[in-house]
Amino acid sequence: MASRAPSIIRVIDLETTGQAPPTHGVCEIGWQDVALQPDGRWEIEGDGGNRMVNPGRQIPPLTMAVHHIRDEDVADAPWWHDVARPVLDPWPRRVALAAHRADFEQQFCTSALTRGADWICTWKCAMRLWPRSPGFSNQMLRYWRKPEGLVHERGLPAHRAFPDAYVTAHHLRDMLNEASVAQLIAWSKEPGLLPRVRYGPDRGKEWSEIDDDSLAVFLNDRDVDVRHTAQQEHIRRIGGGPVGRNASTQELLL
Repeated sequence: MASRAPSIIRVIDLETTGQAPPTHGVCEIGWQDVALQPDGRWEIEGDGGNRMVNPGRQIPPLTMAVHHIRDEDVADAPWWHDVARPVLDPWPRRVALAAHRADFEQQFCTSALTRGADWICTWKCAMRLWPRSPGFSNQMLRYWRKPEGLVHERGLPAHRAFPDAYVTAHHLRDMLNEASVAQLIAWSKEPGLLPRVRYGPDRGKEWSEIDDDSLAVFLNDRDVDVRHTAQQEHIRRIGGGPVGRNASTQELLL
């Protein structure tokens, strides 16, 4: 009897005409799978792929300048709803979907298209697992961590759907070999926990280094990730226990 195909988490990357539907649409989707092995480790599986998508509207020059996809490149491509379901729902193997800054992909990859799949955000999880990284963009993590097995040329050009999904998949593989799927999903459902202050006079400092007055300002910040991080630091200061960058990786995983 043939062995059962392994469970996978499918990493997704989208190139779009802009930031938010329905004003903007998808013009390319890329994917790369990460599979659970019999020994309990996770590894990159298969060649991944990409599909061009007709976004149903013109691509603004501002976004063409990022991904270099032109209107003529997608004029004869299928529509998003014809492409999305087969890519997003590789039943029955799929455990979850993943993306770097997954909140963006989730705007276009709706629950109806994913059958309510859980998502892992590799940006949020990277800040939890690798807080000493100088930055947390997909490409910064690529060159800071230098993931084993990543073929440089397959991860290029940046800002195209398959190369970006391929790079993200290597980050996800390493995360899954440090923390459980359930833990990564749980972190991904919360706002981002920022290792360092993003802006202002305390920019670059760890949150434990700023004074109470500065922290109080961040508690009311418009940015949900900044506000959440400040709240967690405030809890730590009033005796709520270790949080985020003040906790070891082992403490975070418990």
